[in-house]
Amino acid sequence: MSGAREDAAPADEPARPLLSAAHIRELADRLSIRPTKQWGQNFVIDPNTIRRIVGLAGLRGDEHVLEVGPGLGSLTLGLLDEAAEVTAVEIDPKLAAQLPETVRTMRPEAADRLTVVRQDAMRIGPGELSGRVIGEESSYGDAAARKGDPAPELGEPEVLVANLPYNVAVPVVLHLLQTLPSLTKGLVMVQEEVADRLAAGPGSKIYGVPSVKVAWDTETRKVGVVGKRVFWPEPRISSGLVRFDRHEPVSTDVSRAEVFAVVDSAFSQRRKTLRAALSGLAGSGAAAEQALMRAGVSPQARGETLDVAAFARIAAALQRA
Repeated sequence: MSGAREDAAPADEPARPLLSAAHIRELADRLSIRPTKQWGQNFVIDPNTIRRIVGLAGLRGDEHVLEVGPGLGSLTLGLLDEAAEVTAVEIDPKLAAQLPETVRTMRPEAADRLTVVRQDAMRIGPGELSGRVIGEESSYGDAAARKGDPAPELGEPEVLVANLPYNVAVPVVLHLLQTLPSLTKGLVMVQEEVADRLAAGPGSKIYGVPSVKVAWDTETRKVGVVGKRVFWPEPRISSGLVRFDRHEPVSTDVSRAEVFAVVDSAFSQRRKTLRAALSGLAGSGAAAEQALMRAGVSPQARGETLDVAAFARIAAALQRA
């Protein structure tokens, strides 16, 4: 890690320019890009919203940030102002190719702190974001790259900050938490309904599989709402901002996969009691009841009443059967 940035503007200086609505539309026209539903593209066109997101992420200035779906670079520029390094993972080849150029134009002094990886975030594997490899799928857009200098070593990202498409938000967050143990915190913007589900607690009507799974090793809370008018194109509903902070898994007796299998079974049919819902996983209703009793959970309870620690106890009890 390169340490705290020395080029950060003093607190009393005016905010640095970010991409406006005019910038976004000009870039899109130049690249013949029209936001697609397939990749859930809704570009942020309001600089103040970007500043708000970056502020809520609580960056210290010395961290390596992972951004998923940077699009035309609205959030990327804001992150480069506050982070030591930014790795941006973008699936759209046109957007991935343009991002380094946008940064060179608007933040020339920060261009060597950006790495762009053209890939589906769901396909990122362990260790793939450490180090830098200049090639077809990865680039760092700075003067050093143009001079042919070797890319500097880069550790795994510590913070996730992203504007995530609603249709992949939960899978992407869970995948990255599993794949990147280096992540210590994050701030994601998602559809408001998804934000509410991620932050929901036991007993809530919207508490479900995403709520339990993110609680396995994070403290998650909703920290804000973003209106529809700050996006292009304008989405149908508002977005929510979700902050997570990493902690140790709730149990060391069972694996993440074992606990998640119990969670999936418990919520597969919400109206069923846990005895019935877990009968397939346990081998029979009687075996499920015995495991639940060993875990200190009523066989007549339902999944939406349990916290993640209770699911871990059930998983442990099933393993001992």
